[in-house]
Amino acid sequence: MVSEGESAPSFEAVAHTGEKVRLEDFRGRIVVLYFYPRAMTPGCTREGIRFNELLDEFTKLGAVVIGVSTDPVDKNRKFAERNGFRFLLVSDEDGKIARLYGVLRGSGDSLSADRVTFIIDRDGKIARILRGIRPAERHADEALAVVKRLA
Repeated sequence: MVSEGESAPSFEAVAHTGEKVRLEDFRGRIVVLYFYPRAMTPGCTREGIRFNELLDEFTKLGAVVIGVSTDPVDKNRKFAERNGFRFLLVSDEDGKIARLYGVLRGSGDSLSADRVTFIIDRDGKIARILRGIRPAERHADEALAVVKRLA
């Protein structure tokens, strides 16, 4: 698993919008990279809704929010549309990104990611890792507090 202070592992994947997303595309901005286990589940929905509610504040601070799950692009697209999410949801169907960040769980057809958030600074270093997240505890607020300190 990666640690705070290390360079964030590079990745390229397809977002729910159909566009390719590369971590390097956001160099110079703070990135809130949050992994979630499954789209359309109550906890992941609650978590995404809170990030969406705070998105304007993240944006004003020069930050971008990216959600990552092992769900296929189509499922993430439906998840974003159903909930009006205005941030990118990236599909990591083979678990490659989750593996790079040390948050992959399961095997075979039952891959998913642990609920962990990485806050990456403007230089591409991991500034903070939020673990042990419970969706009801509004960890998006904690992520925003970290972003405010970095901005």
